[in-house]
Parts: sequence; structure tokens; C-alpha cells
Amino acid sequence: MVSRRLSISSNSLIVLLGPFVGFWLFFWMMPLIFGVDLSMRSDLLVEKSLKVRSVHAEVSDGAYVGFDNYRKAYRDEKFWRSLKNSIQYVLGTVLLTLPLALALAIRLIGLPRKAQGLLLFLLMIPGLAMPSVLSTLFYLFFHGREGFLNQYLILPLGLEPVNWMMDPSFIMPCMIFQSVWRWTGLVTLFFLCGLEGIPRWQLEVAKMEGLGGWSKLRILWMPGIGHLILFAAIFLTVDGFASFSGAYVLLGGSGGILDSGLLFVTYLYQVAFPGGSGRFDFPTATAMSLMVMPFLATLLYGILRIRRHRLGK
Repeated sequence: MVSRRLSISSNSLIVLLGPFVGFWLFFWMMPLIFGVDLSMRSDLLVEKSLKVRSVHAEVSDGAYVGFDNYRKAYRDEKFWRSLKNSIQYVLGTVLLTLPLALALAIRLIGLPRKAQGLLLFLLMIPGLAMPSVLSTLFYLFFHGREGFLNQYLILPLGLEPVNWMMDPSFIMPCMIFQSVWRWTGLVTLFFLCGLEGIPRWQLEVAKMEGLGGWSKLRILWMPGIGHLILFAAIFLTVDGFASFSGAYVLLGGSGGILDSGLLFVTYLYQVAFPGGSGRFDFPTATAMSLMVMPFLATLLYGILRIRRHRLGK
């Protein structure tokens, strides 16, 4: 009887996991294997297939070059600059979005349902819009003398207008501001759902004990939505390193003045496609992606391990 139940359980598990594993192998493992293979080949393979090979290029069938593309990426200063910018972009987005979203969720939870739903919907509009549309609107917000910030904030104070997207000192803060604007509403929804799940009797006990706002945050709210804070941090980290359309619309794929806004994926586009630098160097771009993947995997694994350790699991 026990063996029969185990057999039924195993068959159910295979039926449930089979489609997921199949899609995972097809859409993730196979591209990864082909990517590793491509990263060790000469870029002339891609040039030959696209019939744009220079007359001065040596004839090649995409021979294996080992780790030459990885060494080329390692010596590329712009690659490290783009990676540094992406790290700054992700850190700025995470450190600003999480506290802001938590504060908004705490304020929303005490409002009537109708007002809560309306305000939450307004907060989520940037996250629901297409990134290209959002970036275009955001560009108008910062655009030169006629932009919203200069017209309604800088000039009324009697200050000189700021060319936000042409000044290296302001390009990265503008991009971070755009990301915070886009995702704060969605993260607020996550946190609000978590706060709604905290038992009401705990809130009543906190009220009877006379706990202040900071004590409630530390003892009640933070432990109650800690798993959602972890999820939101991972979500923003992955999205930040994969960000492309927002930076592309704002800066045209160039990275801005002195590459101040050059993100990692934007530079991959420059290396791989003619719309960027015209290099058509897919193998080097693939090698750059694979070089960053272990770093991201280690970072996310470390976050999960820290969270598991704190939970005592």
C-alpha cells in the first residue's frame, strides 16, 4: 500500500514538473550551452553568416579561440565601467525603492478601502506602462530648459537651468530616479499585501502596549513582511542588471557623456549589434554576459543564505 502511494506520488510529481523542466531545458539550458560555445569562437563566424565580413578579414569558419574573448572582455575598460555603473544603478534603486515603498504601504494600510485602491492604482501606473513610453515621458521631464524640473522648480528659485541629461553628474541620478518612479508602486503593492496578512490581534496587542511607530516597524511589520522585502530586493536587482529600454530611450544607446549612464546591457548591445558600435562581435558580448552571470548568481545565493540563516533554517 505504501509503495503504491509512493508510485502515485512520483507519477504526479513527474506530471507536474515535467512541462516546467522541459521548458527550462529548452529555453534556458540550451541557449546557455550554445552561448558558452559561441563565446569561445572567432567573431568572424558571425560576420560570415551575416555577409558583412571585411575584405581584409582572414578566411575563417568560426574556429575555436579558447578564452581569447574572455581575455578581450577582461581588458575592456568600458566593460568594467558599464558593470560599475550597473552596480551603482541597482544599489541606488534598491536602497531608495524599498524604504519608500514600505513607508507608503504603512500609510496606505490605515486608509479606507476605496481611497487605498485609488492611490495604489495611481502609484502603479508607471510600472504598468511600457518602459519605452515611460522613458519618453521621463525624458520630457528632464529635457533641457523646457523640461518640467527646470520650468517649475529650478527657474522659479532664480537658479540657472540644469541640463540634466547632458551633465555627467546628473545622468546616473536621473536614471535611478526613473527606476524608483517605475517600481515603487508595484513594490508598495507587495508590501501592502504582506501587511494585510499580519493578524489583527497582533495590531491590537501593539496598540494596548502603546508601541510607537518605530517599535511597530521593528517588532511587528518588518518580521511580518521580511520575505517580501527579500523578494522585492531580488526582483529589483535582476531587473536593474537586465535594464535596457529605459537607458536606451534616455541616452540613445550611447551611455551618455563620458559613459556616465552606460549600463551593462547597453554596452553588450554596443558590442554585439551595428546599431551600437557596429562591431558585430557576438562572441565577446556573450563572453561578457557569462562573466557576469556567476557574480549575480553568487550575490543572489548570498542574499538567500543570509535570509535562511536569520530564520534559523
